[in-house]
Amino acid sequence: MLSASLYAAALPCSDLERAKRFYADKLGLMPADEHPGRLFYQGRGGTGFLLFDSKGMAVGSHDQMRFSVTDIHGEVRELKQRGVQFEQYEFPGFDKATSVAWVVDHSAAWFKDSEGNLLAIVQLPVGAVDRLDT
Repeated sequence: MLSASLYAAALPCSDLERAKRFYADKLGLMPADEHPGRLFYQGRGGTGFLLFDSKGMAVGSHDQMRFSVTDIHGEVRELKQRGVQFEQYEFPGFDKATSVAWVVDHSAAWFKDSEGNLLAIVQLPVGAVDRLDT
């Protein structure tokens, strides 16, 4: 059954080299493996994601992938210093000064990669299900 499998995201890129530079220069991420038209990234606990060459465009107003962190404010500050532009929203709990929102029981911030994919950074409460190191 799928409950015993690893999960990963796959994000389309209209310019894979541009995306590779964005993920390296802005997010500090280097591919763990490269194949023609595909870049594989490895995270903690068996997590990872794939960037693939695509003629399609990123779609959806929801986040396509999220990064779970322990210090969202520090991560957002560092990424802003690296030139990442965070999305700004108008809803209760969103702090425009920090670009961080309080959403139900966790903090979140959103930005788009070079290809238009909407990515999220989240800080979950201590003990939340997002335990990637178990």
